[in-house]
Amino acid sequence: MALKIRLQRFGAKNHPFYRIVVAESAMRRDGRFVEILGSYSPVAKEKTLKMDVARADYWVSKGAQPTDTVRHLIRISRKAS
Repeated sequence: MALKIRLQRFGAKNHPFYRIVVAESAMRRDGRFVEILGSYSPVAKEKTLKMDVARADYWVSKGAQPTDTVRHLIRISRKAS
């Protein structure tokens, strides 16, 4: 079971909202997931990012691979805290 930490898209056309989730790599982008780690809204007046960095570190220690975008968001949330 290969795990990925990736974005799951929600929201309307041209107004995306993302959840940061841990999911099996074989699952679809918006399919089944293991755990929700946070949320990210890139089109709000102020970009909002809420993430549980401790849980992300836990899943990385268990072998989950973050995508490039999520890796960047983890770095941003570490700087903010």
